[in-house]
Amino acid sequence: MVSAQTVFLAFLVMPAVALAQTKRPPNIVLVVADDYGYRDIGYHGAEFATPTLDKLAAGGVKLENYYVQPICSPTRSQLMTGRYQIHTGLEHSIIWKSQPNGLPLQYPTIADLLKGQGYSTHAIGKWHLGFYKEKYTPLHRGFDTFYGYWGGGEDYYTYWSCDWSPHQKAGSNRKMCGYDLRDMEEPVSDMNGTYSTLLYTKKAVELINSTATSDQPFFLYLAYQAVHDPMEAPEHYIKPYEHIQNKKRRIYAGMVSALDEGVKNLTEALQHTGLWDNTVLIFTTDNGGEVHSGGNNWPLRGAKHTLWEGGVKGIGFVTSPLLSKKQMGKVSTEMMHVSDWFPTVAAMAGVKVNSTLGLDGYSQWSMIRDGKLSERKEILHNIDILYTQKGKKLFNNTFDTSVRASIRVGDYKLLCGDPGDGTWWPVPSTNQKELPSLSAAAEERVASPESIEGADVKNLWLFNIRDDPNEENDLSTSMPEVVKHLLDRISYYNATSLPPVYPPSDPASDPKLHGGFWGPWR
Repeated sequence: MVSAQTVFLAFLVMPAVALAQTKRPPNIVLVVADDYGYRDIGYHGAEFATPTLDKLAAGGVKLENYYVQPICSPTRSQLMTGRYQIHTGLEHSIIWKSQPNGLPLQYPTIADLLKGQGYSTHAIGKWHLGFYKEKYTPLHRGFDTFYGYWGGGEDYYTYWSCDWSPHQKAGSNRKMCGYDLRDMEEPVSDMNGTYSTLLYTKKAVELINSTATSDQPFFLYLAYQAVHDPMEAPEHYIKPYEHIQNKKRRIYAGMVSALDEGVKNLTEALQHTGLWDNTVLIFTTDNGGEVHSGGNNWPLRGAKHTLWEGGVKGIGFVTSPLLSKKQMGKVSTEMMHVSDWFPTVAAMAGVKVNSTLGLDGYSQWSMIRDGKLSERKEILHNIDILYTQKGKKLFNNTFDTSVRASIRVGDYKLLCGDPGDGTWWPVPSTNQKELPSLSAAAEERVASPESIEGADVKNLWLFNIRDDPNEENDLSTSMPEVVKHLLDRISYYNATSLPPVYPPSDPASDPKLHGGFWGPWR
């Protein structure tokens, strides 16, 4: 019997005009760092070393006009499906461990697509796309193997995590705790004391070594826990940074060093097995740095959780011997979004996604590999109708500016509602007076935001991101026609959105009811 998934995948893809029949499709390795700040890599000015990441990026294409989402689950959902979060119902917050929620099953993942093209598919590390039923977990979403954790965060050594469930119904404040580490679908209890960055790197290297003699191409999704809080790293990674006085920043530097070393061991394994010459390696963060946990995004405005550039402008690069020679060492300023990885990875594998599927992502492989222009002209950062603030609707017959939303169209970015904390956070280890100062006008705006006439609370901002990447000069009062056009574009997207799916926590998820482990409960 032909499954519904098989029929769907047949509809999803069309044969590409052709990799040569004798040429094996490339291996694809997609590395995701968690909460990795824009500032926190050597080539963006980090005050700690990232030699491996710097070297890989220098030999590939640095994506310097690349955007992600401001928090975990939305980024991962868009990466996996090529769809904006408004089209999967995940536009509000994350998927909490105790919530009966997950990435909708009707949308195939990158792993589904590649598996249908003959790839072996493997996920290591963080999932965070739902697990309340088994069918939402990685082995049921296109992956042949999985080793890692299903939730959003935990202790790096014990794999213990709690869910305080602040999103439960009024009056409920139930704290539930348990372990979250799986080999395939089986709970793992013998890794207590092993630092997760080292563990996931070890599993990735073992996988590479085991596939070295296979004729089958592979896809490896290596989603590190690093550098998400809690602030933990082996002492020998922290010791070189004793000069960093800020404790969180010092530990964070050690966490980044462990991550950098992990990527080094990963790439060396690819080289030693002879696989590197036919491999594409993608590196991305999932959102901006968490400034309260050692991360930093200077000189960008804002941080994780916000729609300012510090929350959504991401570190990203692609490196591979398969790039054209002219592209190796290039810095791309072409517009790209995390939803583009689905069709881009498909193109890497020689597959053209059927345009009738209606993805929000665009294939960027020709831009990355050959230096062609990006097809993307705009990015919807988000629309969250469950997140509103006081403030008058500023224009009739268009989007309500009290609702949290943001869009980028060409060079212009519009934010409305409450975009989150708009502070420019200095590097924690350095006295702010030693950093490049903001303009006096920008400092004044932070202290006393100007309001558009008629608004009792400011709920609208407009910036030219090309000329003003740090969002210092609000143009909303001087360019009303641009504001109206961008609000109309948000209205267009809002008309296509699904209602947010954000159910209350389920007491039946409590790990103590399931052998002490977080896992499917329905």
